[in-house]
Parts: sequence; C-alpha cells; structure tokens
Amino acid sequence: MSRLTSGVAADAAHVPVPFEALPPEQVVAGSPSTRYVDLDEADGRTVGVWEHTPGVSRDVEADELFVVLAGSGRIEFEEPPLPPIELRPGSIVRLTAGMQTVWTVRETLRKVYVTP
Repeated sequence: MSRLTSGVAADAAHVPVPFEALPPEQVVAGSPSTRYVDLDEADGRTVGVWEHTPGVSRDVEADELFVVLAGSGRIEFEEPPLPPIELRPGSIVRLTAGMQTVWTVRETLRKVYVTP
C-alpha cells in the first residue's frame, strides 16, 4: 500500500494489512496475531489500520485515538485502573502512552488509528 496523498481515498475496511507476529510474552490466551499498516505520516502524526485476531493479549499503549471499523472485543486496564471498554464498530477510543492493557478480542478487530 502506498502512502496516502491529498485528494486520494482509501477504503480502510479493505486495505491489505501485512501480518506481524505477536511476541509470545504478550499472548494471554488463544493464539492471537496482529497486523498493521501505516497509511500516512506527516507533521509528527501517523494514520494507519490495525487488526487483532481472536484471543487475549497484553500491551503497553502509545498515545492514540482510534475508531473501530469491524469486530468486537474489550479493553481492560491494568494500569491505571479504569473501567473496561467494550469495542464494536463505531467505537472511538483515546489511549494514553504507558497504559497497561489487556485486549480480549472475540471477532477480528480492525481499527483506524491516529498517533500524535
């Protein structure tokens, strides 16, 4: 996938996303994998598409705003302790760098993200 340029559109629900192995120490249950592709990088921000297949994994977050396009799941917060967030198409979520999370994905999750 080439980078987006002004006036060019991408169908984020169908952008091909290359496989990236999930480090074994992040896997909590099942055999989840993640995939992502950066679509645009400008002015210190990145826009991309990310997927997580069914299973449970841990992560330490970066600053990010995302919109769920497809799938379903749940984010639980180990640090700081916050209420869990249910994820479904249309969910908009803001994460802060350093948050320690557990992602439980029931149906392959696809999101569009923006990092500052």
